[in-house]
Amino acid sequence: MARPRIKDVARHAGVSEKTVSNVINDYAHVSDRTRRVVREAIEELGYRVNLAGRHLRKGRTGIIALVVPELDIPYFAELARHVVREAEKCSLTVLIHQSGADRAHELAALAGFGSTFVDGIILSPLALTADDLRGRAGAPPTVLLGELLEEGADHVAIDNERAAREATGHLIALGRRTILAVGGRDDPGLGTAQARTRGYRAALAEAGIAYDPAALLPVESFRMPDGAEAVARALGAGLRPDALLCLNDQLALGALRALHEHGVRVPEDVAVIGFDDVEGGRYSVPTLSTVAPDKAAVAKVAVQLLQHRIEAARGRVVATGGGEPVVPPQAGVGPPRLGLG
Repeated sequence: MARPRIKDVARHAGVSEKTVSNVINDYAHVSDRTRRVVREAIEELGYRVNLAGRHLRKGRTGIIALVVPELDIPYFAELARHVVREAEKCSLTVLIHQSGADRAHELAALAGFGSTFVDGIILSPLALTADDLRGRAGAPPTVLLGELLEEGADHVAIDNERAAREATGHLIALGRRTILAVGGRDDPGLGTAQARTRGYRAALAEAGIAYDPAALLPVESFRMPDGAEAVARALGAGLRPDALLCLNDQLALGALRALHEHGVRVPEDVAVIGFDDVEGGRYSVPTLSTVAPDKAAVAKVAVQLLQHRIEAARGRVVATGGGEPVVPPQAGVGPPRLGLG
């Protein structure tokens, strides 16, 4: 059976095709009776709006790309779910791409994958530099997630330095003094790990606790085996911490395993705090204390910001009374919350 078309709905409802279109697009100047008749016809015939055709007539595809480093990292998987939900509210479809934190893949995403099939991109970069963001004439509208790489770029992030400072301060307030930073990085980079390490060091300084470079436990990646290996290595080297600041929940869950295998009690002997508030941490034993960024808010702001930029790129800028775009070039989402297990 052929798929019903708009003219079939119009014939069934006894109205013009223009009237059916007005009902579909929810135009105000349609009587309640006509709107009801058209909707009943749509339901009876099983008519579905051709979103692809609608988007193409408007000069857009209705598809945006979400590019994250690794999909099997729970934080990014949970964030992707929120982005998809927000995009659906705007009748947008999300194409999810995994970059592997590879610069070539991130550059390809930044260029729109060499095609015009996406209207815009939400990108969480790890390998790009500020120079990569310059001279992007003709590239799709892009919103960055994570640490700011370039002043003026559209960007959504939490204050990672402040969050780490407050989390470390909480450990200090509990009487902990020998605090190791699992995944800490002391180089001057602009990444999330560097920002969280700066917050950790700032909290130590505020409390008058001397910083020891040996308290940073570097990891190859931010996964559970890396957290377990880093903590086991530290304990094997004779370090005796009374707290761990883990730079994400995956590292923290791995740390809990290593502490358990070494007979160390949590939180009696060692207090542990992670980052990201992923679902798995709520089911660990003991329940993981964590810094909880508002992932839903990050997704909402990112999609709204991208939607405005897509409209602006097509000459449909939503403006204030002074004619300036409503959306600023950068957007924060407020401080993260400390969730205690």
